[in-house]
Amino acid sequence: MHPIIEKILPQLNPPTDEIIQKILDNQPVKSKEVYSLYEIPFNHYPFLFLIANYLRQEANQNVISYSKNVFIDITHLCRNNCSYCGFRQEPIELNSVILRPEKIIEIARKAKDLGCKEALLTMGEKPELKYDIYRTILRSLGNYSTTIEYLRDVCEKIFNETGLLPHSNPGIMERDELSELKEVNASLGLMLENVSGRLLSKGAPHELSPGKAPKLRLNTIKLAGELKIPFTTGILVGIGESYQEQIDSLLEIKKLNDKFGHIQEIIIQNFLPKKNTPMEQHSPPSIIEMMKLVCLARIIFNGKMNIQVPPNLNPNSLELLLMSGTNDWGGISPLTQDYVNPERKWPSIQHLMEITHQTGFIIKERLPIYPEFVKKDTFISLKFKDHIKSLTDETGFVKP
Repeated sequence: MHPIIEKILPQLNPPTDEIIQKILDNQPVKSKEVYSLYEIPFNHYPFLFLIANYLRQEANQNVISYSKNVFIDITHLCRNNCSYCGFRQEPIELNSVILRPEKIIEIARKAKDLGCKEALLTMGEKPELKYDIYRTILRSLGNYSTTIEYLRDVCEKIFNETGLLPHSNPGIMERDELSELKEVNASLGLMLENVSGRLLSKGAPHELSPGKAPKLRLNTIKLAGELKIPFTTGILVGIGESYQEQIDSLLEIKKLNDKFGHIQEIIIQNFLPKKNTPMEQHSPPSIIEMMKLVCLARIIFNGKMNIQVPPNLNPNSLELLLMSGTNDWGGISPLTQDYVNPERKWPSIQHLMEITHQTGFIIKERLPIYPEFVKKDTFISLKFKDHIKSLTDETGFVKP
């Protein structure tokens, strides 16, 4: 038996300590074993947090990371219509349909002056499949036929004119689209959200969202792995899924990462109800549920994964999230709001530093490509190599 179990986990039932022994011996755990950890009695939760902290310490020492970024919203039009989404909009006036290149560069330059290193580009998924007016405007901007074609040129322009490193989240993508964006993005992202097909059924949150089909999203993540693209993904917690489906989603991500090694970060994002949406009366997950899922994500990946929970969505629980195994605060913008959750302000970087230090950790700035991937030449596009090297130290973090 592992010494840590002998010393501090004597109260656990035999099946549970056997599972923990497997975890500490770096053996993979099965879905039923993770379910059983989720189901442990409340008075055993501290042991779960202890294991998660032990695994994080082994992998990350006491370092908590963040990225200083600017949030650029290309378009709020989207072919999906999720029941919880407050980001999506209908085209009300021409000027609000898409963010123009000159405005994008203006924002990026301001961010550069504030010391940002990352340009986080977000948008609705494939609005050109739904809106005639959007297709017309895309053509007028440069004879573009898709959002991703426009995004590719925007990312290149941002880097060439400001040096900010783009990280884009355009929704599901095909191989050729991923390959194009890899050349002009330091990393890419797509939230899996959940593997449950049940969430697409009538009356469920993804009923009107064809792009939320789990097979399509898993395929995008798989293709990114084949192309060696540093990738961010994660789950959305509290939209009507079961805890088994939450765990199954994390295990599916792990399968892909075991094969390709390209997942740089898992986001455990809590649903928050938005006004004027079908789910505005739906209850968000509790902090205990979030803490347990952070712990289980840490356990599922044997400690060797960056786990983020958005701090602006959990402003009163930051210490608890650190206690449960979080090691990243995500992107924090000193300039722009969180356009997906505009009612939730970013905490200041100074505040995060204070919280992090008070709980006994060190905070370090990272790029949108994580330190582990900075050291892997095959995961960095040639366009960015020299610039990334100039920004980072020997550990892969941003130079102080």
